[in-house]
Amino acid sequence: MNQLTLLLVGIFSVAAGVVFGYIARQSIAKRQSGSIEERLRKRVSEVEQESAKLLDLAKAEARKIAESAKTEEDARRKSLLETEQILLKRQQAFDVKLSEFEEKDNVFRKNLVGLEAREKDLETQKADIAKKLEKVAQLSQKEALDELYKRVEEQNEKEITSRMKKLEAEGQDRFALRAKEIVAYAVQKTAVSQAQEITTTTVPLPSEELKGKIIGKEGRNIRTLERLAGVEIIVDETPEAVVISGFDPVRRHVAKIALERLIKDGRIQPARIEEEVAKVQSEIEGQMKEAGEAAVFELGIVGLDPKLIQLLGRLRFRTSYGQNVLLHSIEVAYLSSAIAAEIGANTAIAKKAGLFHDIGKALDHQVEGSHVEIGMRILEKFGMEKEVITAMKSHHEDYPYESIEAVIVQTADAISASRPGARKDTLENYLKRIGELEKLAASFEGIEKAYAVQAGREIRVFVRPDVIDDLTSAKLAQDIAARIEEELRYPGEIKVTLIRENRFVEYAR
Repeated sequence: MNQLTLLLVGIFSVAAGVVFGYIARQSIAKRQSGSIEERLRKRVSEVEQESAKLLDLAKAEARKIAESAKTEEDARRKSLLETEQILLKRQQAFDVKLSEFEEKDNVFRKNLVGLEAREKDLETQKADIAKKLEKVAQLSQKEALDELYKRVEEQNEKEITSRMKKLEAEGQDRFALRAKEIVAYAVQKTAVSQAQEITTTTVPLPSEELKGKIIGKEGRNIRTLERLAGVEIIVDETPEAVVISGFDPVRRHVAKIALERLIKDGRIQPARIEEEVAKVQSEIEGQMKEAGEAAVFELGIVGLDPKLIQLLGRLRFRTSYGQNVLLHSIEVAYLSSAIAAEIGANTAIAKKAGLFHDIGKALDHQVEGSHVEIGMRILEKFGMEKEVITAMKSHHEDYPYESIEAVIVQTADAISASRPGARKDTLENYLKRIGELEKLAASFEGIEKAYAVQAGREIRVFVRPDVIDDLTSAKLAQDIAARIEEELRYPGEIKVTLIRENRFVEYAR
């Protein structure tokens, strides 16, 4: 019973506690909700106050903006009014000027019409006067002008002819002086040494006994050397020396070097000779290449085919009238470049054409044709510029001059060949050439005497004045020069000077 009572009491206590807790919770919740509502009402009031302030500020700012916009509008309106007034004033001034211009234009047109009318009147009067003059003089206007020109020409013919001759002489003197200055400058600027060579080479011997070894048993050694090198070995009474003879300087050089090495080695026999000659020939090819490379390097020419440089080096062992062709080619290149620079021509083209103008002589013993034709084919094969070929092909006047560089190369070649000491010839050939020159000049009709002077560089011809007149003299000089070019072979050029002299002798008794 007590337990039941306690259980009931416990249940009641729990229920009472729950009810009491609920009532307390509701009371607390009511108090809290009242405080939140109060805070919300206060916040709403604050927000309304801030909104009212912001609205007042916005209204004030809007009033300021409106006032500022109105001020700016007033200023713009004022500026537009001022601009409009200025434009109106300018338009008024333009209208005034346009009106004045129209008035002046009308006046000008009226004056122009009057001038045209007066010009027509003057032309009519001039025509009437000309007809009256023709009627009085019995000559037309054209006939009168022709008559006037004829009389003026007759009266001044002598003076005009004299003036023309004087101008022509002055021009020739001026051109001749300028040409001499250019040539002198080019020669002075160029300083290339020349090596004169002949067709024999002397090889010194340590002793006379070596001559027998060189000849060999039954002449086997000397015949082998001559056959392999393509030269003639002369063993004569000259003490301690043998002579190598041949027209090809390359062969002579090969024989000379091979013989010197055989003499130094002491073993002179056909097999050894063949070995040395082959070795020297191989070395000579390298020397030719080095000589060609040195030449183009000295002249500052680049971009050439190595085979063309090799051919250029072959000219080191080629001579013309004793003048080394490679050194001659280098000198012509320098001279051509100097002359071209003086007269404003293409120096690069002139220099290349001068260097390669005799390149055909490197192969003229192996290929048919003149060295000019061979040289043209060589340069075309190795892709040389057309301008260079055009400039080099005329240096012996086999082809017409097609450019100023061609004339320059021909001039430089003549300077190099005719310079004192550059070339030499035998006395016999020299005397023969001089005799042929005088004989050819004297073969023309009306020639009284002919003399070769200046070492064969000039032929002076004296004509009979009763047979040859002045006009015929000029033609005769050209004919003599043409015959010399066709029939004689000579280095450089020959000057033909024809002299016609009249002498009148009277005696006073």
